[in-house]
Amino acid sequence: MEVIAEHLGESQFEVRARGHKVVCDQPLENGGYDEGMTPPEFLLGSLATCAAYYAAQYIKSRKLRPDGLQVRVTAEKAQQPARLRSFTIEVIAPAVAAEHQAGLTRAAKACLIHNTLLNPPHIETVVRCAALKS
Repeated sequence: MEVIAEHLGESQFEVRARGHKVVCDQPLENGGYDEGMTPPEFLLGSLATCAAYYAAQYIKSRKLRPDGLQVRVTAEKAQQPARLRSFTIEVIAPAVAAEHQAGLTRAAKACLIHNTLLNPPHIETVVRCAALKS
């Protein structure tokens, strides 16, 4: 799995994966043009869409319709080090029987992003600089 973020200027980056492109930017008050989500918003979006995918799969596997399914993710910031401290995943499901609530919760919690955040991966940072021109 790979994504590439390329600097476009100011605080904008184009993020590419498998032929798809999105723009990452900062709000105006942070010196950006507000033409894309911020990195933390992408993280919340990843968690929301992952949980939504698993919830939709649960609903469809029960021969129900996922019409109107939404997942809302919120987070609180913390300092030193700067990070997102806590997340809330809210699954807004279509009209399904109450017996499916526990299953929907299990499904949303089973997503790859949720499990990655609960079990932090090893992260290695490597810097490669272009050769200086003489």
